[in-house]
Amino acid sequence: MKLFFGEIFPDVKINDEEQTHIAKVLRMREGEEIYVTDGKGNLAKGNLIFEGKRVLIETTEIKEILPNFSSQLHIAIAPTKNIDRIEFFVEKATEMGISEITILNTEKTERKHLNIDKLRKQAVAASKQSLRFFFPKINDVTKISDFIKNVNPEKTFVAHCDVAFERINLSEIPELNNPTYLSGPEGDFSEKEIKMLAEKGIKAVSLGHQGLRTETAGIFV
Repeated sequence: MKLFFGEIFPDVKINDEEQTHIAKVLRMREGEEIYVTDGKGNLAKGNLIFEGKRVLIETTEIKEILPNFSSQLHIAIAPTKNIDRIEFFVEKATEMGISEITILNTEKTERKHLNIDKLRKQAVAASKQSLRFFFPKINDVTKISDFIKNVNPEKTFVAHCDVAFERINLSEIPELNNPTYLSGPEGDFSEKEIKMLAEKGIKAVSLGHQGLRTETAGIFV
């Protein structure tokens, strides 16, 4: 399946960047069969048409609201100093079915600013590669104190390494609808943040005895 990003309603339209990719990089030919998704569960099937520099699709079939992943997972993760590693996380988590990612600003976060639009584009690319018709939501950078104001503590967990605090094993968490997990920065969450999360009623989990990098912890969850 040659899958591309675009609009389905009111009319099927291929995204401008995708049009350029089809014509100049892939060098596809008129009449080739393609699929277009809007990342909201809708899918169009059709054949390519070239009108000057425009790349269009002659639609032959539209499927609406295709099945999504049964489990919706939201991970809030602090960005790594090396941007390649957080980009790796976004790509792999998208391929594995994550539904939402929030980039956390914590006390020990070394990278305070990053290109969210680039991460969103990577999520789109990974979605197409893995044939996802529901794209994950990538939120803006959010302070941890602001983030926990809007979570349900009964379905929110934090993975940290501080053995001074009680933690339960990740495998002991029952299957929940729409859970949220927080994954800390290099150097972990600060003691102040861990206490703040505990006061909010957010339970702490352990990912095992081994030490995991930030992006590995996110993928592990």
